[in-house]
Amino acid sequence: MRFPLTPALLSLSLVTPALADDTVLDFGVPAWPGITVKTEIAQQLLAPLGYETRSHELGLQVIYQGLETDDIDVFLGAWMPAQTSMYTPREASGTITRVTNNVIGAQMTLAVPDYLYAQGIQSIADLDAHRERFDGKIHGFGAGSAASEVLHAAIDEDTWGLGDWQVMDTSVVGMLGAARSAIDREEPIVWVGWTPHWMNIELPLRYLDDSKNLFGENNGETDVLTVLRSDYADAHPNLVDFFEQFTFDAEEQSWMIQEFSQKERDPETIASQWLQEHPERVETMLEGVTTLDGKPAWPAVEASL
Repeated sequence: MRFPLTPALLSLSLVTPALADDTVLDFGVPAWPGITVKTEIAQQLLAPLGYETRSHELGLQVIYQGLETDDIDVFLGAWMPAQTSMYTPREASGTITRVTNNVIGAQMTLAVPDYLYAQGIQSIADLDAHRERFDGKIHGFGAGSAASEVLHAAIDEDTWGLGDWQVMDTSVVGMLGAARSAIDREEPIVWVGWTPHWMNIELPLRYLDDSKNLFGENNGETDVLTVLRSDYADAHPNLVDFFEQFTFDAEEQSWMIQEFSQKERDPETIASQWLQEHPERVETMLEGVTTLDGKPAWPAVEASL
């Protein structure tokens, strides 16, 4: 084991004596519903191609460290720009290779219920004129998060007149609980929203425009990158071809997150359902990809479905 024995890895070592094994594709998976299900879909596709895979639930910092030490081969959740400080130095050094953006339409910015949007609160610039209605509070999901840092900087600089506002940082559960309660009573509330997430399915929300791009370019547009460690990518061009085409739209991943975190279904069942219901998508993902023995990938996967 080449990792320092952090608590997460100490528990992992009880199951997996050593991660490094060039015959196995090791996924780093943070405890995030969307990445968990997406990784399971990849594993179910790669198995009939002859690849052995393992997934390791680890903290984000440990995953990036594992990509450096050859203990993690692939990571499907490099959210950018939020993970810039961890990602950019490793890409610049040649340690990791960006393969593709695997979620089309991802975004993070402030959200309001659709009834407020219909009343004309359609941009962050509109908030301060209605400060009393919101009690000057923006609901966040955790002190120290990238979103919290963005909002505190905006308050410090009085961007969009937010200088006398407060960030109510709790947790994702606490924030969305407050949003749901306010929506049930049709009261004003503004919170940090993002897609993909189940909130986009279960809550009647709209994202606020922001010409100053507080949460990043194009009003918080986000890339969710597939990252391979560079040595592994060089040695396995067939897998690079696979992961280049292994992509989803934000609505699809929001569904995965809802099924896993709200309906509490296991990821294996969710992944299997998605594959069964989307054979044409799967075939497109496998164009030009082969099995380990060089045969076309799609017939092998089709037979397994």
